[in-house]
Amino acid sequence: MNQSIADIVEDLKTANKRVQVIYAFNGTGKTRLSRTFKESLDVEGNSDEDEGGISHLSSKNIIYYNAFTEDLFFWDNDLDNDEDRKLRIHPNAFTKWVLEEQGQGPTIIEHFQRLTNTNIEPQFSSDYSEVYFLLRGDEQFNRIKISKGEESNLIWCIFFSFLCLIEEELSSSEDQRSIEDFNSLKYVFIDDPVSSLDDNHLITLAVDLAKLIKSSSSGLKFIITTHNPLFFNVLSNEFNNKLAKDPNATLIEWAFKPGDALRFRLNKRFDGFFDLIPLGNKVPFSYHLQLLFEIREAIKSDSLRKYHFGFMRNILEKTATFLGYSDWNQLLPRAFDGNVDPFFNRILNLYSHSAHAGEETMVIEAEQKEKLQELVTFLSTTYGFKEQEEMSE
Repeated sequence: MNQSIADIVEDLKTANKRVQVIYAFNGTGKTRLSRTFKESLDVEGNSDEDEGGISHLSSKNIIYYNAFTEDLFFWDNDLDNDEDRKLRIHPNAFTKWVLEEQGQGPTIIEHFQRLTNTNIEPQFSSDYSEVYFLLRGDEQFNRIKISKGEESNLIWCIFFSFLCLIEEELSSSEDQRSIEDFNSLKYVFIDDPVSSLDDNHLITLAVDLAKLIKSSSSGLKFIITTHNPLFFNVLSNEFNNKLAKDPNATLIEWAFKPGDALRFRLNKRFDGFFDLIPLGNKVPFSYHLQLLFEIREAIKSDSLRKYHFGFMRNILEKTATFLGYSDWNQLLPRAFDGNVDPFFNRILNLYSHSAHAGEETMVIEAEQKEKLQELVTFLSTTYGFKEQEEMSE
């Protein structure tokens, strides 16, 4: 496929689907893709005054959620007294509209507690310039500092409330909308909304987001990228199910059908280009198979690196857990004496736990490459791993 990020952006726009979901490893270029997508629209109002993607709400044709959105918030830790801890909010049109003009504070708090901890109570200041957090039942009303993951979840909840409001506005005809600020909006780009959620809350977030998109009548196009295989799979499963406009109607009209969604895997090539690989709607995506695919591709192109041995160890650990073995090295090939071949164990430990970051690009010896290839073949034949190419057909 051999595409640049700009090529992929054009493909995503040309596809003209309700939603496109993209899986990619961290560091592949998801955030770069979101930025390039935004910049490609190049419409007045899509400036970078506000890194959260929402500088002036009017005349914008895209809003996006990514790592830069979190820069709208910063901690004041009260270093002098260590008591008045609060999360400050940079002045911006995004939070001003959601919190001040639309009064979404209670809804945001409700979303936050569903995704994190019902014992943590966020409190917005009267001018919505800061948020502080209390523990339910604390009679001293001590302000606490929440974790980075909880902070990310709060910011996502603000964005999600914003998104729900936009959907409500755009679902009405233009002459019936309360504001005109979103009339030019076409795209919503969401880059990795999950960071530190446990599996249960992650599923809740995915289901809520999918429900919003499937019931949308606004005409918005959604692009979602993620490095989390569970989040990707839950979204994929949700988008594989139809949604009726009125399930009780004699003649069913569909608000959403599986054909309204596309799924992709984004790979970064060693030559600096990318592959955007379509995935079949009815095929589950498996993280360990993706790792195995990456190793196979590196072997074919003679571009093995130290981290590929880490991938192999990750595969072995997950497979051992699934099969009930107490140690992953019990899955390794046996030597002539019936014991585990020590060479496999040695190279996997060596390359998975190096103390020197500079060794990431160190030369991999020919014998070690051959052993890794031998191990890939052994796992595939012994445990029946399918090749990722077969999975996407």
